[in-house]
Amino acid sequence: MSLLQRIRQKIIDREYYLSSHAEEELLDDALERQDIEHAILKGRVDKTMTEDIRGTRYRLEGPARNGQSIHVLCRWKEDANLIIITVYALEVNR
Repeated sequence: MSLLQRIRQKIIDREYYLSSHAEEELLDDALERQDIEHAILKGRVDKTMTEDIRGTRYRLEGPARNGQSIHVLCRWKEDANLIIITVYALEVNR
């Protein structure tokens, strides 16, 4: 199973968590949890970041439900669940 398939399966199975920072960023960019899920299920892994002592991070780019492009940063937790570190809109629609 590819990395993207593994991440998508965690979203489908609801085996993921939002960090408090991700929750704040959702509000700031007028996004919802469903937008994160949609972006991951329809998007792609845009970048892999390995320079963090807490573990490899993955940046995914995909569309929110309204078609707006967003980035979602995530990493694997020790318990094999996924944590969404942050999310942000590439262009804020207001």
